Amino acid sequence: MIIFIGLGLFDEKDITVNGVEEARSCDILFAEFYTSKLIGATRESIESLIGKEIRVLGREDVEKGDIILEAAKSKRVGLLIGGDPMTATTHVDLRLRAKKMGIPTRIVYGVSILTAAAGLVGLQSYKFGRTTSLPFPQEKFFPTSPYEVIHENRMMGLHTLILLDIGEDGREMGAKEALDYLLEMEEKEQKKAFIEDTVVCVVSEVGSPDAVARCDSVGKLLGMGHGEPLHCLIIPADLHFMEKEALIAFAGAPEDVDERMR
Repeated sequence: MIIFIGLGLFDEKDITVNGVEEARSCDILFAEFYTSKLIGATRESIESLIGKEIRVLGREDVEKGDIILEAAKSKRVGLLIGGDPMTATTHVDLRLRAKKMGIPTRIVYGVSILTAAAGLVGLQSYKFGRTTSLPFPQEKFFPTSPYEVIHENRMMGLHTLILLDIGEDGREMGAKEALDYLLEMEEKEQKKAFIEDTVVCVVSEVGSPDAVARCDSVGKLLGMGHGEPLHCLIIPADLHFMEKEALIAFAGAPEDVDERMR
């Protein structure tokens, strides 16, 4: 059996009671921290809570899946994952492969950034369009698909959540870096979906006591600090009056935030 166990967003205390019990029942525990990671926890602190040794796998090991699947043929295997387990296609693919091999699976859900980020700034989660991820550019690789998602969502009056990349070396993309990348995409695409006057929310350390939320124009956000990673961005679209009030109260948005978005 493979049990996919969500760890939540910030530290080892974010895992559910059910998650701890299921992890303790496993013969082998693996973890991966490349799709997301807990900034407030270490492998050792998670091991101390659960009372079992954890083997951390890299991107290639999880994507290939052979180590996990082979162990699960005869043992009860737990895979610990930051956030909620099935928000990454990698884990869905692994579950499908297990199904085809006749290996039972179970999911223990965790707190997800997909709802937590919206809640932090007071936006209504059902008014979000497609979520997108912003990767680090590489030589001959500078995809503009995140920009296209922003443009499409805005055309439909929907908010956009943008998740920022974690590199192979563990480096986390910061909010300012992400804003600059998106401005570069604007220069290429010229659809006015992301300009210096665009209203954006930056959220950081979601799930921690020190979570930060700021809402302003791109130009002003580039001159601000945004707390420690992990960061993500939200591009608000059409606002309900209560969403406007929440952005002002919880993220320091300007009083005329709805006017600026027209």
